[in-house]
Amino acid sequence: MVGELLIENVVKKFDSVTALNGLDLKVKSGSFVSLIGPSGCGKSTLLRIIGGLDKATSGKVYLDDNEITGPGSDRGFAFQASNLFAWLTVEQNIAFGLKARHIYEEHKDDVQEYIKMAGLVGFEKSYPHQLSGGMQQRASLARALVGHPSVLLLDEPLGALDAFTRMKLQDDILDIWKKNNMTMIMVTHDVDEAIYMSDQVVVMSSRPSKIEEIIDIDLPRPRARAQDTFGEYRTRILNVLDLGGKVSDVEYYL
Repeated sequence: MVGELLIENVVKKFDSVTALNGLDLKVKSGSFVSLIGPSGCGKSTLLRIIGGLDKATSGKVYLDDNEITGPGSDRGFAFQASNLFAWLTVEQNIAFGLKARHIYEEHKDDVQEYIKMAGLVGFEKSYPHQLSGGMQQRASLARALVGHPSVLLLDEPLGALDAFTRMKLQDDILDIWKKNNMTMIMVTHDVDEAIYMSDQVVVMSSRPSKIEEIIDIDLPRPRARAQDTFGEYRTRILNVLDLGGKVSDVEYYL
């Protein structure tokens, strides 16, 4: 299977601070998994370790039985900020990685394919400052996807967008996921977003972080945000995070 991840007893320390405290996780090929938990619990750190941008203090991560020891073209990365090169057009930004790897000529048709898939036809020659935030994020996703990674890592890619743009891009990302049959792992602080998009939600504890619970989201796609079961998953995740709240001893004042 292509895109299967195995995380074994991963520990990450920063000086005297333990961020990740022996994490074990298996991510199935082609699945969509969200990491959710308190700020500073190590979600992005784990994503960076999977991406090869950071190294674990101890433990190992495998992609398709091969140990991850650094960055690779088999993993794409999209961040909260689009990180597009301001001096390059949309087309040039998307093609940048292919040119850096000296494979542009054999894959240049893919650039146009992903421009179309990202809904950016007509904006190929535009510069990032000429695009809306949502369009910038689409271009960033296209840049991450054009190299055909088996795993796409999403670090709060929609966190800076307004609610309506965010919901539209959630559907766009899901369409890309289905069309490309790839594994996606997303860091998010939005419980509803995690439920709406994911096959599994991995709930992490505060630092030193461990996995509190792995929740399978057994809802048909496309999902309706207003359905009762959606709310039940929300309550379950919030309770694991100890954010469910309780109604007790209510007092009324006249």
